[in-house]
Amino acid sequence: MTTRWTTHGVDLLPGSVRKRFRTAPPGAPPGDPGCEPEREWRALTLLDRYAPGLAPRPLAREDGTLTMSRLPGRALRGTVLTDEHLDALARAVRRLHRAVPAELVARLPNRRWDVRQSAETIRDRAAGAAAVGGDAPEVLRALTAGLRWLDRAQAGLCADGPAAAPVLGQADGNLANFLWDGTGVRLVDFEDSGRSDHPYELAEVVEHVSSWVDTDLDAAAFLSRFDLSPAEDRRLLECRRLLALLWLVFLAGDPATTLRDPPDTPARQARRLLALLDAAEPSG
Repeated sequence: MTTRWTTHGVDLLPGSVRKRFRTAPPGAPPGDPGCEPEREWRALTLLDRYAPGLAPRPLAREDGTLTMSRLPGRALRGTVLTDEHLDALARAVRRLHRAVPAELVARLPNRRWDVRQSAETIRDRAAGAAAVGGDAPEVLRALTAGLRWLDRAQAGLCADGPAAAPVLGQADGNLANFLWDGTGVRLVDFEDSGRSDHPYELAEVVEHVSSWVDTDLDAAAFLSRFDLSPAEDRRLLECRRLLALLWLVFLAGDPATTLRDPPDTPARQARRLLALLDAAEPSG
């Protein structure tokens, strides 16, 4: 498990990890199914039963603190990703999405930052992002084009259908959450987890800023390792566009981003979004 990119208190013990959650939703009652400790505990419990070894084993929980087994391995973030890494990463993600029975997944709360929350956040923060990032013409052009696209696409993205069949979603594509142990990849950090769908979770991985700001993830090569239906391919592209727009709003609208990322990060994100908006629609 890595602590470099964590947003929580993490104590690395000889055989376990203690994770201390720093915040809880205001007024959330104990055991609230939507709060971070409950989401993580629930996901780890399900995976310990249906995909043992893929994620840490849940050991104990008390007062916003979870104790789990400590996994071997090094975070993929910040490394040179080979075909062997991509094979293992795809196997791990595929196993995650297939492991938990559909009837159990259907009863989970939606993951945090699902389609609706992402779209609402984009609209809420777009003006602020334009004001802060307005010195970069590419940022304004991408924001304008992205909002026009969202007006057309949001209803379809929110619609149910075979392409959006529920899966347990990790809901965090940060490559720091994928640990390479020399032969396979394990997953950590499930505090935002919940019901999601396969294309949206794949988009989460390839559009997370960690996939390109300090690591070079070949998105096409990674995605080619999944056998998607034509409908899933179309949804994947739309989900990638949505998450790329969300990241642009975050990166352009948060002045603190200059402290975490290179100065040209918002402009590079704008170019990524524009390329996705210009991409040809999958056939079929």
